[in-house]
Formats: sequence, structure tokens, C-alpha cells
Amino acid sequence: MSDYIKFFSGTTIITNRLAFILDELGISSIIKDNNESGRLAGFGTLGQSVDLFIREKDTKEANLALDNFKKEIEK
Repeated sequence: MSDYIKFFSGTTIITNRLAFILDELGISSIIKDNNESGRLAGFGTLGQSVDLFIREKDTKEANLALDNFKKEIEK
């Protein structure tokens, strides 16, 4: 995972939707769900605890997709 960078943090629903959009563009991503990890370990987490990682080389295209996604959810 050394070539992956943290690209986005948010709620489970928003992060999963963004990962789906990136996947449609051919950008692979990894989701790290700290909420679920905490629940399984017996403790909780607060806030936006779902992280989305992408390869560093995909940052430019992913940023364009993120900007469009933000416009979509602000409506």
C-alpha cells in the first residue's frame, strides 16, 4: 500500500459513493472503515471515520471526480 495516499475522509455512505464513481473511471481505491474496525474491537469512533485511499498517480483525475461529486451532493 506504499503507493496509496489518503484521498478522502467522510461518512460510510459518501465514501462508498465516491469509491464507486472512481471505480467507474478506472481508478482503484481502498476503503478503511474505522467505524467498523472500532465496533469489532469493542470501542467506538467519532466523526467522519471512513478513509478512502487512491494511488498517487491517479490524484489529478480523482480530484476532478471529487469536485464534480461535491457539486452533485450540494444540490
